[in-house]
Amino acid sequence: MKPDIKICGLTTAEAVDRAVERGASHVGFIFFGKSPRNIEPDIAGKLADRVRGRAKIVAVTVDADNDDLDEIIALLKPDILQFHGKESPERMLTVKAVTGLPIMKAFSIREPDDLKRVEPYIGIADRFLFDAKPPVGSDLPGGNGVTFDWRLLRTLDASVDYMLSGGLNKDNIADALRETGARGIDVSSGVESAPGVKDLHKMDEFFAAVEGASIREPASGSAA
Repeated sequence: MKPDIKICGLTTAEAVDRAVERGASHVGFIFFGKSPRNIEPDIAGKLADRVRGRAKIVAVTVDADNDDLDEIIALLKPDILQFHGKESPERMLTVKAVTGLPIMKAFSIREPDDLKRVEPYIGIADRFLFDAKPPVGSDLPGGNGVTFDWRLLRTLDASVDYMLSGGLNKDNIADALRETGARGIDVSSGVESAPGVKDLHKMDEFFAAVEGASIREPASGSAA
């Protein structure tokens, strides 16, 4: 079972090309001013055009308003909208109705109660993304290079489709996949030489590690 692979926070043509050449199913562009991976919508649109039709284009936002979303959608023409802020279920329903685009809703996880926040979004979000809660002092909701206890995901109903994120890299991805059985994975800082700087060699190593991972079927009651 090969998972979907999303390389997120892309900002250069070289990184976009390499991600898709190695088998990325999704490429993510971040529209959040505080992020070192922030990119302007027009530039992201040109990068996305290089691989459009070969990978899903994902627009990642944090509590974006309607005007910002309109600009991003017009210039990027994404396949999926990913929301990494405090967007309510009602907000997600409205965005889906207006844009007609599928939605991925991200949640930061540290303890069991964090997963309870997912329930109101089931049936609204087309997919979820589970990331680690940011360390103290970080202004970034994701891309912090930290993991969480993947065993927490065992409590999820098997019907909940998600991408696993948070501190994934070539050294831990096999364990992460064996533990969770995740059908999708998301990596950003794990393939960087510095915040926001994608490293093509690290990207190659990550894809090789995924390809070499022995992925077991999750135990009964685990997420699939």
